[in-house]
Amino acid sequence: INISVFPPSNACIGRYILNMQITSCGHTYQRCLGDFYVLFNPWCADDPVYMDNQAHRDEYVLNEHGILYEGVHKHITSRPWHFGQFEDGILDICLKILDMGASYHHGSDRDHCWRNDPVHVSMVVNHMISSHTTNSIMKIPENNDYLKGTKPFSWNGSVPILQQWYNGRCRPVRYAYCGSLASVMCTVMRCLGIPSRVVTNFCFPCSIENPLGINEIFDCTGKNLCGKDKLWRYHCWNESWMARRDLNQCCGDWQCLDPTPLETGRGSACSGPTWVRSIREGELDLDYDGHHVFSRVNSNYVGWLSQNNAKKTKFFCDAWPCGQHLITKSVGSEQFEDITGTYKYELGSVKNKEAYYRAYRRIHPGYCNASNCHIERELSSLKNPFLSDSGINMRLKMANCPMYGEDVQLHWLLENLRSENKNLKFNLCAQIITYSGCPMDQFWKDSVNVTLGPREVKKIPLCISYSQYGPYLCDHNIMKVVAVSDPECGEVLMVSRDIVVNRPPVIVKLLSQPRLKVPCTAEISFCNPLQEDMKNCVMTLEGCGLFKEPMTIDLGTLASNQQARTIVEFTPYRLGSHRLLANFGCHKF
Repeated sequence: INISVFPPSNACIGRYILNMQITSCGHTYQRCLGDFYVLFNPWCADDPVYMDNQAHRDEYVLNEHGILYEGVHKHITSRPWHFGQFEDGILDICLKILDMGASYHHGSDRDHCWRNDPVHVSMVVNHMISSHTTNSIMKIPENNDYLKGTKPFSWNGSVPILQQWYNGRCRPVRYAYCGSLASVMCTVMRCLGIPSRVVTNFCFPCSIENPLGINEIFDCTGKNLCGKDKLWRYHCWNESWMARRDLNQCCGDWQCLDPTPLETGRGSACSGPTWVRSIREGELDLDYDGHHVFSRVNSNYVGWLSQNNAKKTKFFCDAWPCGQHLITKSVGSEQFEDITGTYKYELGSVKNKEAYYRAYRRIHPGYCNASNCHIERELSSLKNPFLSDSGINMRLKMANCPMYGEDVQLHWLLENLRSENKNLKFNLCAQIITYSGCPMDQFWKDSVNVTLGPREVKKIPLCISYSQYGPYLCDHNIMKVVAVSDPECGEVLMVSRDIVVNRPPVIVKLLSQPRLKVPCTAEISFCNPLQEDMKNCVMTLEGCGLFKEPMTIDLGTLASNQQARTIVEFTPYRLGSHRLLANFGCHKF
């Protein structure tokens, strides 16, 4: 007997057991024929996650290989990530996540009817990634302290994280950062049949008091002081494709889901799902957490000089607007796609201003009846004056693309826009900044007197040696260089530059042609570029379809300029295109 089962498009996702009952001669027999799984189906036109483009389905559902974009908006870095949604056991782990998080919206899980709605499923998964009180999948380190767990940036993929959570009695895996949280969520959603992707937003504001403003405070040396607000250099979240029946949508569209718990003024919380198009239009009443997502791509930056912890003065500076660069991996390509236009209209356009005014009235109820001109005057009073208003233009331009161990070379460009001389004194400094905007050690300071003749343009070279930044960089490969004028000279001018220091590469070379179920060898090599020893060196290898579990190789101590070569053997166990990932760690990073 051949039996075919056709679950309806509104069936609840999960594991089903198929039983057969036979009645013969007054006797009834039960026999279990087996079990099967029902998932969301983006190939079915009646399913709320239906996606009509095959190339998009290949990328956002079937692709196990992703790319995380990090760094700063002027220097974007990338690293590969293994989603691994088709690895053995991952589907059962994903369903376990739904079991553990079922009480988030529904008190108990006696009624499974919510599992046919991708909106509620996505909310449960979003909550379970890092917001559940006891059983969240991952934990974010407090105060950048991760001595009791795995370094957040050392993960290469979702599978080891999910397996560790499941095998560890559903206790949080230590430790995570926004990129790993968004990537694990992407794995779970794709595994359940919901098209998903990871998005990176550069210049991401996190403000507690003013939802549409971010304040950074500096002292007279240019040091970034730790305040309530944080300007994240980048932040990753998840987008998932579904038709929002709760918003009367008949067709699917991208919904923003941010699993990273962020401070909102009422405690930390994840956010979403939020319809991306409603953010662009400023229609914040439509959706979950719309005002939070809108503020994170539309806040105004304000820089302040603090003098003796009492008086604060606004800088003359040219600030990069928040949320002006949102990217994700392109379909069928290793390049990134700029999707800023899906979250906001072009900066300064009529539609952009209309959407902003619309959102402003909803975020600030006191302005619900205010005119556009009134709101614009209020916004103008909050912004920093431009450098050109002071008669000076400045910028810091990179002269090299530094790698760990190399000196950082910059050109400081100054232009006098006036017809009279300018005599200025500047304080310069550099300090480490975490990706989440936490200022760390200030490791370099200098002061320079600058004289500019009428309309003169001057280029001043700056150099920060590895011996100066090396002891402080650690896992935080971002530094901030600031030049600020002495307040006694009159108007306070400031220019800054975030600099990414690239890590040395790991070279992977295949020594034989990979074939299914046939041992294959590869050579992994790494060279220590520093003028000092690298201690506690460890190489971690993994790859979906290549390694059943990550392989760790202890390399010990590498002397200066020493090259480590190791030969590894693996047996591919799945057909298809696969990626071998090698991650190097040591006491420096």
